[in-house]
Amino acid sequence: MNALDSARWQFAVTASLHFLFVALTLGLVFFVASVQTRYVRTGDPAYGRTARFWGSLYAINYAVGIATGLVMEFEIGLNWSGLSRLTGDVFGAPLALETLIAFVLESTLLGMWLFGWERLNKKLHLALIWGVAATALLSAFWVLVANAFLQHPVGYVLDGDGTARLTDFGALLTNSALWFAFAHTVSAAMLTGGMFVAGVSAWHLRRAGADPIFRGSLRGGLRSSLVGMFLTMGFGYAQFGPLGANQPTKLSGDGEDALRLQAEWAAKHGPGDYLPNSGIVGASLGAMIMVANLLFLILLAAQLLTIRDTIIKRRWARPMLWLLTALIPVPFLTAIAGWIVREEGRQPWAVYGLLKTADAVSPMSDGALLASTLGFTAVVAGLVVVDWWLLARKARRGPGDEFLPQPLPVREEITV
Repeated sequence: MNALDSARWQFAVTASLHFLFVALTLGLVFFVASVQTRYVRTGDPAYGRTARFWGSLYAINYAVGIATGLVMEFEIGLNWSGLSRLTGDVFGAPLALETLIAFVLESTLLGMWLFGWERLNKKLHLALIWGVAATALLSAFWVLVANAFLQHPVGYVLDGDGTARLTDFGALLTNSALWFAFAHTVSAAMLTGGMFVAGVSAWHLRRAGADPIFRGSLRGGLRSSLVGMFLTMGFGYAQFGPLGANQPTKLSGDGEDALRLQAEWAAKHGPGDYLPNSGIVGASLGAMIMVANLLFLILLAAQLLTIRDTIIKRRWARPMLWLLTALIPVPFLTAIAGWIVREEGRQPWAVYGLLKTADAVSPMSDGALLASTLGFTAVVAGLVVVDWWLLARKARRGPGDEFLPQPLPVREEITV
């Protein structure tokens, strides 16, 4: 394996695994915020327990996910110096904003929320979790702004030395490769978080004496995932128009259009293969569409079965609880398929039509990059395993007294 292949595999594995954390955090935080809003409005302590339980799972995933994000930051600087050198002035601006929001503002608000239960005014405390949700959304937005530039570079000029300089920040924010992709990503996260909530709740409801908060969580998770699935499909199909205009080679397949595009790009940029691996892109896209349609039908059926608690009370309906738990990993796997379509589909370009991937990789030896790939992949894979172990452990235990102030132990006085 040469240096280019090692660098590509390393980033593909670590970025796709990191996105699993993002999808769950972004999907869970709005669920937690909405449940806590009900708690503040009604004063019902059941909503407070529900918000604290799912908030604890959110905090676990967020904390471990931050570590995987740091790995990616190192990779971009170490392995892709050509990308930084040519487009760093453009590509780096939104990433810097994302770093400030995720590592500073979002983390601060989350810490205050975690330790603020029963210590802060309820409305102020509620504002903190909505602040966490807003900063999580902003963090995802700035990442998509940077990624949209790689998919469809706009708002720049090339200096005499070939360096891209940002000239129009507004063009980055109105990039045609941005908004449908951002909405699709947020909707997919909503689906992922909702199915996680529904699946964990279903697992508890199969057991005798399950905590009653899981009935409400099951309903809320199914509603969230059903709406998320509908929006994910809609915004996914909406991207075909911009894709055809911005990246004509992505979905060109292997027919006459592909041969024509290959000839045009070779004439424009010189000899080379300018078509992505149509087999990988096509299979990933097909799997995404097939799974989305099937999931939509399952979620719709499950939602109907929650009427009068049929899914819990009727023996014939209870297998749906098993199915919902078994389906927890599916949105994560589908998200990786979507990542493959977006990223593999723009190859062989690091910045579509501007910088080839082969020119973006750092001038490192094959052995050094292979060792780096093995090391970073092991680190990120280990973090994924730790994350899922912690989530499963906490989810099985169910709700407790998360984040609540504990009374100080009574000290016995000894009289001599």
